[in-house]
Amino acid sequence: MERNGTGGGLPPTDVTTRIRTELPRLAGSLRKVGELILADPAAVTHSSAAELGRRTGTSQATVTRFCRAIGLDSYQHLLIELAQERGRGEVSDWGTAEIGPDISPDDDLERVVQVVGSADLRAVQQTIDRVDLDAIERAAQAVAKARRIDVYGTCGSGAVAVETETRLFRIGCAVRGWTEVHGATTSAALLTPADVAIGISHSGSTRETIEPFELAKERGATTVAITADPRSPLAKDADVRLVSSSPETSFLAGAIGVRHSVLVLVDLLYVRVAQLSYARASASLALTDHIARQHVVKSRRTR
Repeated sequence: MERNGTGGGLPPTDVTTRIRTELPRLAGSLRKVGELILADPAAVTHSSAAELGRRTGTSQATVTRFCRAIGLDSYQHLLIELAQERGRGEVSDWGTAEIGPDISPDDDLERVVQVVGSADLRAVQQTIDRVDLDAIERAAQAVAKARRIDVYGTCGSGAVAVETETRLFRIGCAVRGWTEVHGATTSAALLTPADVAIGISHSGSTRETIEPFELAKERGATTVAITADPRSPLAKDADVRLVSSSPETSFLAGAIGVRHSVLVLVDLLYVRVAQLSYARASASLALTDHIARQHVVKSRRTR
């Protein structure tokens, strides 16, 4: 069961993130509408559908089609979502005004800290708000019982793939993170229906991740996609989809905030797998827990 924050199926503060995610797939006039909304969401809340159509050189009907393309019932629904998002931003949990997503070359370090911190926290919270509990459970059940687990990812997602391997390996899973397509594809060709393949890609369109992921599916392995785009090629090939969020800033598009939101899903998966395989996980941790402590360098006291 997916946890949603609105009647229309979108989590809190997520309408602009949804537009940003959908934008690459929108063509022509629909894309123009999305770009204008992202450029000045506050101004859009005071515009009618006809006015927005004129400002984008399109039409009222195009604006309505845009709303439906991003999963909203109507233009009125879009206005409500934008107004609620703005209201949450004006008075945040930390009691300060939200300063927006952009960082300019002249901004001081204090502003950078606020913007980056806000983006990271928002990415994590939005991922938690939209988490599909059934999907986490299905993925964890498959991983806990798997003979072997492959994790595919490249570039930034490659770092997350390695982190996923580290977590699952520590609790006794037979797992390997693959960040290079030839090795990943070779491994995928050797999978069976008793195995699991996890593909990690923010866009869900990275060929080096999709290629071994598709092969793993052909081999009968259970496939789990971790992506920000539930309609992407990676997600469409998956038996289970775990969807992250990705608020961005000028210099961090698709980077730090995204990674934090994906790691939330990885942590949820890891903890649930540990619960489901408690005896094995506990034994594995007991056998390895002392290793890190043995490599701690004790500080020398100065006289």
